[in-house]
Amino acid sequence: MGVDYYNILKVERNATDEDLKKSYRKLAMKWHPDKNPNNKKEAEAQFKQISEAYEVLSDPNKKAIYDQYGEEGLKGVPPSGSGSFSSSNENDFRFNPRNAEDIFAEFFGSSPFGFGSSGIGRSTRFPSDSGIFGGFSGGSYSDGMSPGPSPTPRKPPPVEAKLACSLEELYTGSTRKMKISRNVVDANGHSQTETEILTIDVKPGWKKGTKITFPDKGNESLNQLPADLVFVIDEKSHEIFKRDGNDLIMNHRITLAEALGGTTVHLSTIDGRNLSLPLSDVVSPGFEYVISKEGMPVVREPGKRGNLRVKFDVKFPSRLTPDQKASVKRILGG
Repeated sequence: MGVDYYNILKVERNATDEDLKKSYRKLAMKWHPDKNPNNKKEAEAQFKQISEAYEVLSDPNKKAIYDQYGEEGLKGVPPSGSGSFSSSNENDFRFNPRNAEDIFAEFFGSSPFGFGSSGIGRSTRFPSDSGIFGGFSGGSYSDGMSPGPSPTPRKPPPVEAKLACSLEELYTGSTRKMKISRNVVDANGHSQTETEILTIDVKPGWKKGTKITFPDKGNESLNQLPADLVFVIDEKSHEIFKRDGNDLIMNHRITLAEALGGTTVHLSTIDGRNLSLPLSDVVSPGFEYVISKEGMPVVREPGKRGNLRVKFDVKFPSRLTPDQKASVKRILGG
């Protein structure tokens, strides 16, 4: 197989992405040439091999070809990912791994070793090796005092904000306008405040926790990408209805006489329509009447709705006269 990338990175063949990252971090920190000034040549070679091994094994396409054909198979790998390919003729391909310092910088950002003159994320202490690794040089210097290349701007975590919606809004859908103020950096690197109106189309059936992302609408600062702004749906409590998944639940109180003798209950749906429920059977406390397709819209199934579940509370009389008691006993056979 030639070069054994698994042995170089000290991982098993079934290593997970996390295993690869963990091993790369450990070995890259150990063999980085700036940490081995007295053993520079060996360290540089080891550092290159570790980086190359990580690049191949962390890329599913390259790893699959390497596992099947070995290092030789990589000569014919089609261009993919960040690695590059060179050729002297159409039948001679050579896989060129990425710059080892670039991979290192992705893990550690600016160097943890305090490079004094090499800039952030690069080292100028190693000469180029004719392009096989793209070289280790970190840019040109005119007077020895110029800074190295700027670090790749990093994107901070998303900024989340709650968007409180009534149950009616989540039932019918709505359009919300949100005014935001954020810091932006102008062409001269100066920070200034910018206001903007964002439009959020709340879809029928959205649930609490649904997220709407506006890319790059968070605060912006120098040498840092703006964060994404994320609105998270929150559901306001309702005085009549309670949501349970795609179902709506409501409580309705009837008298003992209605529970025993039957009645017709008149209800209003969440969107204002009137419903009549005939109750002919005896209604016991906690009895639930299910009305299909009168619940919340199902987001991913247009036209489908959950159920409306009506739970009944039976109101018992606080007192009965002697005649009423006698009548109840006679009627119920007590």
